[in-house]
Amino acid sequence: MDFPVTFQIFGKTVLAHPVFETLGIFLGMRFYFYLKRKSAEKLSFNTSAAVLIGATAGALIGSKLIGNLENPYVLFENFSFKRFWTNNTIVGGLAFGLIGVEWAKKVVGHKESTGDLIVYPLILAIIIGRIGCFLTGVHEETYGLPTDSMFGMHLGDEYLRHPVALYEIAFLIVLWACLKIIEKKRKYPSGFIFQAFMLSYFTFRFFLDFIKPKIDIIGNLGTIQLVSLSVIIYYIYKIKNTIKLKL
Repeated sequence: MDFPVTFQIFGKTVLAHPVFETLGIFLGMRFYFYLKRKSAEKLSFNTSAAVLIGATAGALIGSKLIGNLENPYVLFENFSFKRFWTNNTIVGGLAFGLIGVEWAKKVVGHKESTGDLIVYPLILAIIIGRIGCFLTGVHEETYGLPTDSMFGMHLGDEYLRHPVALYEIAFLIVLWACLKIIEKKRKYPSGFIFQAFMLSYFTFRFFLDFIKPKIDIIGNLGTIQLVSLSVIIYYIYKIKNTIKLKL
C-alpha cells in the first residue's frame, strides 16, 4: 500500500483523513439518532437542542484549541488562521464537548445524565476517522514514532513506525465489547457507561502519546497528555461518586 491514500472527488485530490472523518461523523450521528428513537428515555425538545448546541460548540472550539496548543510555539510565533482552523484533535473535542454539555444542562435546568446514548456512536465515529488517519500515513501528524518492534509499519517514509491509528481502533473495539458487557449487567445508574468510556479512552490516549511525536510542555508530557490527565482525574472522582450513590 502506498501512503498517503487519496481520492479523486469532483476532479480534486483529497486525502483519506478528511473523507473518513466526514464519513465517521455522518454515520455516528445517524447511529445516535437511531438509538435515540429506540431509547425509552425521552428528553424534551429544549433539553435536546441545548445539549446538541452545547456539545457541538464545545467540541468545535476544543478540537481546534487543543489541536493548535499541541505546538504552542508555532501557534503564538507564526499565527495562521488557516493552520488554526485545520488543526484539530478528538481529545479537545471530547473534553470541551463535555464542558459545553454541562453548561447547556445548567442553562435549561436538566440534572440527569445524557451521555450513555452517545457512547457507541462516538466509538463508531472515532474508529472510522482513525481508518482515515492510518491511510494518510505520515502526511499528517497522526502517526507513531519509529520502532523496531514487530508492529512497525512503513507509513510513507523510510522508517518503520508504530501504527498508532490501528492501536486505537483495536482498543476501541475491545472497549465497545467491554462496555456492552457492563451495560447488560445493569448494575450502575444512568451516566456510568459514558463515564467509563471517557475514563478508559483518555487513559489510553495519555499512554498512547508517549509513542507519538509531540512537543513536551511540562516534563515529558505534551498538551494532549495534560488534557487527558485532567479528564482522568475528573472521571475518577465522578465514577467514585456514582458507585457511592449506587451503594
